[in-house]
Amino acid sequence: ALGPIASIERKPKLISCNRCQYTTEELYVRLRFGKADIEYLVNLLRPKLQHRTQRSHGLSVEDQILIALRFYACGTFYQVVVGDNIGVDKSTVSDVVKAVSIALASLVNQFVSLPKDVQIAQTQTSFFFWGTCPILLGLLTALMCISKRSISIQLVGDAELIITNCVVKWPGSVHDARILRESALYRELQTNQPDGIILGDSAYPLLPWLMTPFLAATTPAQACFNTAHCKTRCAIERLNGVLKRRFACLNYLRVEPQGACNIILACIVLHNIATRHNVPLCDDVYDAHEPVEEQDQPHSVRMRN
Repeated sequence: ALGPIASIERKPKLISCNRCQYTTEELYVRLRFGKADIEYLVNLLRPKLQHRTQRSHGLSVEDQILIALRFYACGTFYQVVVGDNIGVDKSTVSDVVKAVSIALASLVNQFVSLPKDVQIAQTQTSFFFWGTCPILLGLLTALMCISKRSISIQLVGDAELIITNCVVKWPGSVHDARILRESALYRELQTNQPDGIILGDSAYPLLPWLMTPFLAATTPAQACFNTAHCKTRCAIERLNGVLKRRFACLNYLRVEPQGACNIILACIVLHNIATRHNVPLCDDVYDAHEPVEEQDQPHSVRMRN
């Protein structure tokens, strides 16, 4: 059971924690997840967060997850979470977001993996309907988080908008091709040829398992290939958009680089959970507002395609 979060009144339907009450609709708008999904997250993260509640006046696991989800979703700074009827101070919100992000980031290998066995055929079938490429395993792309210390992010995604591989650690000055070349994905696929290919843009090298477009199509066949390549890669652009709409904090993070990496990994894990659970995508009115500079959070981080 979800405990205090899951107490539901007859009319209206309210889901409450120790500090706030939300209707079902408000949960999706403010936290990006519904009651059952939050309950799943509480059970998933309880072993990693329970010890924090043993201290005097410690927050419950439920409260920690609600606070972190609100931060990921609202796309602004801690004071919005603090002032959102939650009733905790800014330093507590900062500590909670850090702890929950580390807990979620530690689960990345559990929730982010390339397709295997029967999943390969399912993935290839889904991609075929996107862009007529029948042997496709994934789409490779790079994102940039720009700050005083920018962070480059490498993602592989499938046609269902599931992230199947990620690298979140490199400075923004590092070229996409180098990030790929020094990744575990590269070592694995160079050693063990996959039963299919990955599509990447022209920033990446052409490899036996990585197909890039022709830089200058000189024949109708090459032009046709580039058209199909571009059409299929629309899925990864859509994935990027969904990721940043669902977790607006990724559009403007202001934390130190290691904290930013953990938040990004946490959002990647949550994105895959939300996608697999068919969680609807809701826009939040707070997403449109860009926050004001704060002295105690000096590293501003933007994510772009």
